[in-house]
Amino acid sequence: MGSEHGSAGGDPAPPPHPHRSAATLRVNGKPHTLTVDHRRVLLDLLREDLELTGAKKGCDHGQCGACTVLVDGRRVNSCLLLAVTLDGCDVTTIEGLSGDGEEPHPLQRAFMERDAFQCGYCTPGQICSAVGAVAEAEAGHPSHVTDAGAPAGPVALSREEIRERLSGNLCRCGAYPRIVDAVEDVIR
Repeated sequence: MGSEHGSAGGDPAPPPHPHRSAATLRVNGKPHTLTVDHRRVLLDLLREDLELTGAKKGCDHGQCGACTVLVDGRRVNSCLLLAVTLDGCDVTTIEGLSGDGEEPHPLQRAFMERDAFQCGYCTPGQICSAVGAVAEAEAGHPSHVTDAGAPAGPVALSREEIRERLSGNLCRCGAYPRIVDAVEDVIR
């Protein structure tokens, strides 16, 4: 009795699914090769397939920032990115910010010390966004409030700059002043 794809002695691999592709992502320093549905977003892959539940599903429309992670060092809304498009990319979630060490990332520590959260739902996205925003400023990427006459180079992060750069991350509890304080603690 043979299967419809081959003989009983050695069934060949099933034909590739037309809506799935293999993708290898390096998540928090570890490679993961998965067969990914072309419609699956990174957030669902992280939470459901890799059981990394730090990034949260908030609005599912890229408007709240609760799902923010870093892809190749840049902050992204993981609810909007198709996972299959990230083949070969490095993804860092809140779980991987501190690397292999036991010590929290400086921004994680600052958030705890400044009590920069209340319910905590948005906190992973806030912290990942802050890490990305600090890196962007250090690389000289201007924001909407950066002085147009400023010389090229790293952008100094004033409170106004921090607020502008983190404006895509919403906090229903209103912990914004302490979030800005925490970021200031790390950059000073």
